Amino acid sequence: MPQADFYLIDKPRFRDNPLLLVCELAQRAFQHRQPALVLVRDMDEAEALDELLWSFDEDAFIPHQIAGDTDDADTAVLIVPPGVDTPDRPLLINLREEPCLRDCARLLEVVPADADARSGSRARWRAYQQRGYVLAKHDM
Repeated sequence: MPQADFYLIDKPRFRDNPLLLVCELAQRAFQHRQPALVLVRDMDEAEALDELLWSFDEDAFIPHQIAGDTDDADTAVLIVPPGVDTPDRPLLINLREEPCLRDCARLLEVVPADADARSGSRARWRAYQQRGYVLAKHDM
């Protein structure tokens, strides 16, 4: 059964920059040799995440790129803007407002600290619950 983990941002360092949590999740995935897709909201968010993955930890190297190149299959972490088609991977990190309908073993949802922005996460929780996902919540 697939699993969906909701990471609820609360710590000041993640409140100030939610993409920092995404970088840490991508780093864990790479360390565990789990190829990951990061589904971003738009190209601006893709570029911001791409840049932050290079700089967030001076001791870390996470092979990543924005999807759409010929070597996508060889890249550990693919950042996927809307409209770019990529093969499914076992681990997905979803930053979009809509529930992720792609096949995966594990889905990570990053939920902003802002109460208004969290309303969509409740709908995604219900959608995954209806699809039979094992659900978990983590306060970050």
